[in-house]
Amino acid sequence: MGGVMAFERMGRQPLDYMPVRYGTSKLLFRGPQQVLSTEYVACLGGTETYGKFIDRPYPDLLERQLGMACVNFGWANAGVDAFLKDDGLIDLARNAEAVVLQIPCAMNLTNPFYRVHPRRNDRFLQATDRMRRLYPEMDFTEFNFTRHMMARLNQIAPERFSVLREGLQDTWVERMEQLLERIERPVVLLWFASHKPGRGDGPADIANDPAFVSRAMLNKIAKHAARLVEVVISRAAREQGTRGMRFAPMEETVAAELPGPLAHSQVSKALLPTLTEVLTE
Repeated sequence: MGGVMAFERMGRQPLDYMPVRYGTSKLLFRGPQQVLSTEYVACLGGTETYGKFIDRPYPDLLERQLGMACVNFGWANAGVDAFLKDDGLIDLARNAEAVVLQIPCAMNLTNPFYRVHPRRNDRFLQATDRMRRLYPEMDFTEFNFTRHMMARLNQIAPERFSVLREGLQDTWVERMEQLLERIERPVVLLWFASHKPGRGDGPADIANDPAFVSRAMLNKIAKHAARLVEVVISRAAREQGTRGMRFAPMEETVAAELPGPLAHSQVSKALLPTLTEVLTE
Protein backbone atom coordinates (compact mmCIF):
# COMPACT_ATOMS: atom_id res chain seq x y z
CA MET A 1 0.00 0.00 0.00
CA GLY A 2 2.85 2.36 0.92
CA GLY A 3 4.35 1.88 -2.54
CA VAL A 4 1.05 2.80 -4.23
CA MET A 5 0.65 5.91 -2.07
CA ALA A 6 4.24 6.96 -2.73
CA PHE A 7 3.61 6.53 -6.46
CA GLU A 8 0.44 8.63 -6.27
CA ARG A 9 2.31 11.33 -4.37
CA MET A 10 4.85 11.46 -7.20
CA GLY A 11 1.95 12.24 -9.50
CA ARG A 12 3.86 10.65 -12.39
CA GLN A 13 2.57 8.23 -14.95
CA PRO A 14 4.51 5.20 -16.19
CA LEU A 15 6.57 6.06 -19.27
CA ASP A 16 5.36 5.83 -22.82
CA TYR A 17 8.42 4.55 -24.70
CA MET A 18 6.83 5.37 -28.08
CA PRO A 19 8.30 2.25 -29.79
CA VAL A 20 9.72 2.79 -33.27
CA ARG A 21 11.33 0.78 -36.05
CA TYR A 22 14.42 1.73 -38.03
CA GLY A 23 15.45 0.42 -41.42
CA THR A 24 14.93 -3.32 -41.83
CA SER A 25 15.72 -4.18 -38.21
CA LYS A 26 13.31 -6.65 -36.60
CA LEU A 27 13.64 -4.94 -33.21
CA LEU A 28 11.36 -2.25 -31.77
CA PHE A 29 13.42 0.55 -30.28
CA ARG A 30 12.60 3.37 -27.92
CA GLY A 31 11.16 6.48 -29.53
CA PRO A 32 10.67 9.17 -30.46
CA GLN A 33 11.77 8.45 -34.03
CA GLN A 34 15.10 9.99 -35.02
CA VAL A 35 16.02 11.10 -38.55
CA LEU A 36 18.90 8.94 -39.75
CA SER A 37 19.74 10.88 -42.90
CA THR A 38 22.24 13.02 -40.98
CA GLU A 39 25.31 12.03 -38.95
CA TYR A 40 24.59 10.03 -35.81
CA VAL A 41 26.11 7.86 -33.08
CA ALA A 42 24.47 4.43 -32.70
CA CYS A 43 23.99 3.34 -29.07
CA LEU A 44 23.55 -0.44 -28.87
CA GLY A 45 22.82 -2.12 -25.57
CA GLY A 46 20.39 -3.84 -23.25
CA THR A 47 17.76 -2.75 -20.73
CA GLU A 48 20.04 -0.01 -19.35
CA THR A 49 20.68 1.59 -22.75
CA TYR A 50 16.96 1.37 -23.56
CA GLY A 51 16.46 3.33 -20.35
CA LYS A 52 13.68 1.36 -18.73
CA PHE A 53 11.82 3.63 -16.25
CA ILE A 54 14.13 6.57 -17.12
CA ASP A 55 12.89 9.82 -18.69
CA ARG A 56 16.24 10.64 -20.27
CA PRO A 57 18.56 7.65 -20.68
CA TYR A 58 22.24 8.21 -21.39
CA PRO A 59 21.90 8.34 -25.24
CA ASP A 60 19.57 11.38 -24.79
CA LEU A 61 21.93 13.08 -22.34
CA LEU A 62 24.91 12.34 -24.55
CA GLU A 63 23.17 13.77 -27.62
CA ARG A 64 22.67 17.09 -25.86
CA GLN A 65 26.31 17.26 -24.72
CA LEU A 66 27.85 15.98 -27.96
CA GLY A 67 25.74 18.04 -30.34
CA MET A 68 25.18 15.02 -32.60
CA ALA A 69 22.19 12.66 -32.79
CA CYS A 70 22.73 9.64 -30.50
CA VAL A 71 20.18 7.05 -31.57
CA ASN A 72 18.97 4.65 -28.91
CA PHE A 73 19.22 1.09 -30.25
CA GLY A 74 18.81 -0.42 -26.79
CA TRP A 75 16.78 -3.62 -26.51
CA ALA A 76 15.60 -5.09 -23.17
CA ASN A 77 17.71 -8.08 -22.05
CA ALA A 78 19.69 -8.06 -25.30
CA GLY A 79 22.56 -10.47 -25.57
CA VAL A 80 25.11 -10.40 -28.36
CA ASP A 81 22.85 -12.65 -30.52
CA ALA A 82 20.05 -10.04 -30.73
CA PHE A 83 22.48 -7.68 -32.47
CA LEU A 84 24.57 -10.15 -34.44
CA LYS A 85 21.55 -11.87 -36.00
CA ASP A 86 19.78 -8.66 -37.01
CA ASP A 87 21.23 -7.59 -40.37
CA GLY A 88 19.06 -4.46 -40.35
CA LEU A 89 20.61 -3.32 -37.08
CA ILE A 90 24.13 -4.09 -38.33
CA ASP A 91 23.39 -1.80 -41.32
CA LEU A 92 22.22 0.96 -38.97
CA ALA A 93 25.43 0.63 -36.94
CA ARG A 94 27.55 0.65 -40.12
CA ASN A 95 25.96 3.92 -41.22
CA ALA A 96 26.81 5.64 -37.93
CA GLU A 97 29.84 7.86 -37.37
CA ALA A 98 30.65 5.82 -34.27
CA VAL A 99 28.99 3.13 -32.16
CA VAL A 100 28.59 2.81 -28.39
CA LEU A 101 28.17 -0.86 -27.49
CA GLN A 102 27.08 -1.64 -23.95
CA ILE A 103 28.75 -4.89 -22.84
CA PRO A 104 26.06 -7.61 -22.74
CA CYS A 105 26.11 -10.51 -20.29
CA ALA A 106 27.49 -13.91 -21.34
CA MET A 107 24.52 -16.10 -20.37
CA ASN A 108 21.96 -14.70 -22.83
CA LEU A 109 23.22 -16.33 -26.01
CA THR A 110 22.83 -19.58 -27.92
CA ASN A 111 25.84 -21.76 -27.14
CA PRO A 112 27.00 -25.42 -27.16
CA PHE A 113 24.86 -26.12 -24.07
CA TYR A 114 21.51 -24.44 -24.77
CA ARG A 115 19.52 -22.31 -27.20
CA VAL A 116 17.91 -18.95 -26.43
CA HIS A 117 15.21 -17.00 -28.25
CA PRO A 118 16.87 -15.18 -31.20
CA ARG A 119 15.61 -11.74 -30.11
CA ARG A 120 14.57 -12.14 -26.47
CA ASN A 121 17.94 -13.54 -25.47
CA ASP A 122 17.06 -14.00 -21.79
CA ARG A 123 14.46 -16.64 -22.76
CA PHE A 124 15.74 -20.21 -22.51
CA LEU A 125 14.42 -22.44 -25.31
CA GLN A 126 16.15 -25.81 -25.24
CA ALA A 127 19.04 -27.76 -23.72
CA THR A 128 21.45 -29.51 -26.10
CA ASP A 129 22.67 -33.12 -25.74
CA ARG A 130 25.89 -31.74 -24.29
CA MET A 131 23.94 -29.98 -21.51
CA ARG A 132 21.91 -33.11 -20.79
CA ARG A 133 25.10 -35.13 -20.45
CA LEU A 134 26.53 -32.50 -18.08
CA TYR A 135 23.33 -32.42 -15.96
CA PRO A 136 21.61 -35.81 -16.50
CA GLU A 137 19.46 -35.32 -13.38
CA MET A 138 17.80 -32.12 -14.61
CA ASP A 139 14.41 -31.64 -16.22
CA PHE A 140 15.06 -28.53 -18.34
CA THR A 141 11.39 -27.99 -19.17
CA GLU A 142 10.98 -26.19 -15.83
CA PHE A 143 13.10 -23.25 -17.02
CA ASN A 144 11.90 -20.25 -19.04
CA PHE A 145 14.71 -17.81 -18.28
CA THR A 146 18.48 -18.21 -18.44
CA ARG A 147 19.24 -16.55 -15.08
CA HIS A 148 16.86 -18.77 -13.15
CA MET A 149 18.41 -21.82 -14.80
CA MET A 150 21.99 -20.67 -14.10
CA ALA A 151 21.28 -20.09 -10.41
CA ARG A 152 19.73 -23.56 -10.10
CA LEU A 153 22.51 -25.39 -11.97
CA ASN A 154 25.21 -23.65 -9.93
CA GLN A 155 23.40 -24.66 -6.74
CA ILE A 156 23.16 -28.33 -7.80
CA ALA A 157 26.74 -28.88 -8.96
CA PRO A 158 29.20 -25.95 -8.77
CA GLU A 159 32.09 -28.01 -10.19
CA ARG A 160 30.11 -29.02 -13.29
CA PHE A 161 28.76 -25.49 -13.53
CA SER A 162 32.28 -24.15 -14.11
CA VAL A 163 32.47 -26.27 -17.31
CA LEU A 164 29.20 -24.69 -18.47
CA ARG A 165 30.28 -21.16 -17.56
CA GLU A 166 33.60 -21.46 -19.37
CA GLY A 167 31.77 -22.70 -22.48
CA LEU A 168 29.51 -19.64 -22.37
CA GLN A 169 32.47 -17.30 -21.88
CA ASP A 170 34.34 -18.73 -24.86
CA THR A 171 31.23 -18.43 -27.04
CA TRP A 172 30.69 -14.84 -25.89
CA VAL A 173 34.22 -13.76 -26.85
CA GLU A 174 33.86 -15.39 -30.27
CA ARG A 175 30.47 -13.71 -30.96
CA MET A 176 31.55 -10.31 -29.69
CA GLU A 177 34.58 -10.43 -31.98
CA GLN A 178 32.27 -11.33 -34.88
CA LEU A 179 29.95 -8.43 -34.01
CA LEU A 180 32.78 -5.90 -33.82
CA GLU A 181 34.15 -7.15 -37.12
CA ARG A 182 30.76 -6.83 -38.83
CA ILE A 183 30.07 -3.29 -37.59
CA GLU A 184 33.14 -1.90 -39.40
CA ARG A 185 32.89 1.43 -37.57
CA PRO A 186 34.79 2.80 -34.54
CA VAL A 187 33.19 1.11 -31.52
CA VAL A 188 33.36 2.41 -27.96
CA LEU A 189 32.71 -0.50 -25.63
CA LEU A 190 30.76 0.53 -22.54
CA TRP A 191 30.99 -1.32 -19.23
CA PHE A 192 27.91 -0.09 -17.32
CA ALA A 193 27.63 -1.96 -14.03
CA SER A 194 27.60 -1.68 -10.25
CA HIS A 195 30.98 -3.48 -10.02
CA LYS A 196 34.39 -3.41 -11.71
CA PRO A 197 35.28 -6.15 -14.19
CA GLY A 198 36.69 -9.06 -12.20
CA ARG A 199 37.23 -12.76 -12.76
CA GLY A 200 33.63 -13.37 -13.84
CA ASP A 201 33.37 -16.61 -11.86
CA GLY A 202 31.96 -15.69 -8.45
CA PRO A 203 28.45 -16.64 -7.21
CA ALA A 204 27.43 -12.94 -7.50
CA ASP A 205 28.29 -13.05 -11.20
CA ILE A 206 25.02 -14.86 -11.91
CA ALA A 207 22.92 -12.05 -10.43
CA ASN A 208 25.02 -9.05 -11.44
CA ASP A 209 25.21 -8.03 -15.07
CA PRO A 210 27.12 -8.21 -17.28
CA ALA A 211 27.04 -11.78 -15.93
CA PHE A 212 30.19 -13.93 -16.37
CA VAL A 213 32.12 -11.21 -18.24
CA SER A 214 35.66 -11.08 -16.89
CA ARG A 215 38.50 -8.60 -17.24
CA ALA A 216 40.36 -11.14 -19.43
CA MET A 217 37.36 -11.39 -21.79
CA LEU A 218 37.13 -7.60 -22.05
CA ASN A 219 40.83 -7.38 -22.87
CA LYS A 220 40.37 -9.87 -25.72
CA ILE A 221 37.53 -8.00 -27.41
CA ALA A 222 38.91 -4.51 -26.69
CA LYS A 223 41.62 -5.19 -29.32
CA HIS A 224 38.85 -5.03 -31.96
CA ALA A 225 37.29 -1.78 -30.64
CA ALA A 226 38.32 1.88 -30.71
CA ARG A 227 38.02 2.37 -26.93
CA LEU A 228 36.72 0.82 -23.73
CA VAL A 229 34.91 3.06 -21.24
CA GLU A 230 34.28 1.61 -17.79
CA VAL A 231 31.54 3.07 -15.64
CA VAL A 232 31.02 1.64 -12.18
CA ILE A 233 27.81 3.13 -10.81
CA SER A 234 28.70 5.41 -7.90
CA ARG A 235 27.51 4.82 -4.38
CA ALA A 236 25.53 8.08 -4.51
CA ALA A 237 23.71 6.86 -7.63
CA ARG A 238 22.99 3.45 -6.05
CA GLU A 239 21.66 5.07 -2.88
CA GLN A 240 19.12 7.05 -4.94
CA GLY A 241 17.13 3.83 -5.35
CA THR A 242 14.11 4.47 -7.58
CA ARG A 243 14.12 8.25 -7.05
CA GLY A 244 13.37 10.03 -10.33
CA MET A 245 12.26 6.82 -12.08
CA ARG A 246 8.79 6.31 -13.54
CA PHE A 247 7.00 3.01 -13.16
CA ALA A 248 3.70 1.39 -12.26
CA PRO A 249 3.41 0.28 -8.59
CA MET A 250 3.87 -3.41 -9.44
CA GLU A 251 7.13 -2.61 -11.26
CA GLU A 252 8.91 -1.13 -8.25
CA THR A 253 11.00 -4.26 -7.50
CA VAL A 254 12.24 -4.42 -11.09
CA ALA A 255 12.96 -0.67 -11.16
CA ALA A 256 14.98 -0.91 -7.93
CA GLU A 257 17.43 -3.26 -9.67
CA LEU A 258 18.09 -0.90 -12.58
CA PRO A 259 20.30 2.21 -12.68
CA GLY A 260 18.51 5.49 -12.06
CA PRO A 261 18.92 8.99 -13.57
CA LEU A 262 22.15 9.75 -11.68
CA ALA A 263 23.83 6.62 -13.06
CA HIS A 264 22.78 7.56 -16.62
CA SER A 265 24.24 11.03 -16.09
CA GLN A 266 27.49 9.39 -14.91
CA VAL A 267 27.62 7.29 -18.11
CA SER A 268 27.01 10.22 -20.48
CA LYS A 269 29.75 12.25 -18.75
CA ALA A 270 32.19 9.33 -18.99
CA LEU A 271 31.44 8.72 -22.68
CA LEU A 272 31.58 12.35 -23.82
CA PRO A 273 35.38 12.94 -23.95
CA THR A 274 36.05 9.50 -25.47
CA LEU A 275 33.41 9.86 -28.17
CA THR A 276 34.55 13.39 -28.96
CA GLU A 277 38.08 12.01 -29.49
CA VAL A 278 36.90 9.07 -31.61
CA LEU A 279 34.74 11.31 -33.83
CA THR A 280 37.65 13.64 -34.59
CA GLU A 281 40.16 10.89 -35.43
